[in-house]
Amino acid sequence: MVSCSNCEAACCRLEVMLISDTGVPEGMIATDRWGGETMLRLNDGWCAAVDRNSMRCTIYTNRPQICRDFEMGGEDCLAARAAV
Repeated sequence: MVSCSNCEAACCRLEVMLISDTGVPEGMIATDRWGGETMLRLNDGWCAAVDRNSMRCTIYTNRPQICRDFEMGGEDCLAARAAV
């Protein structure tokens, strides 16, 4: 069973399109080659908002809508965990 206590933050390696304004800090936004805004990912593929010590989101209250809609333990979550 997936829970916050055993989450491996696998979803934080997925590309996250910013389709609504939730207050993501400018320094954590990248622009793709088509002009769309995405969450900035570091060279190793991890989202720039992930605290590497706690593996928790540092902008949780301002996280993108797609992150808000991502259901812990749901089909997409389990697929992301299986792909790691």
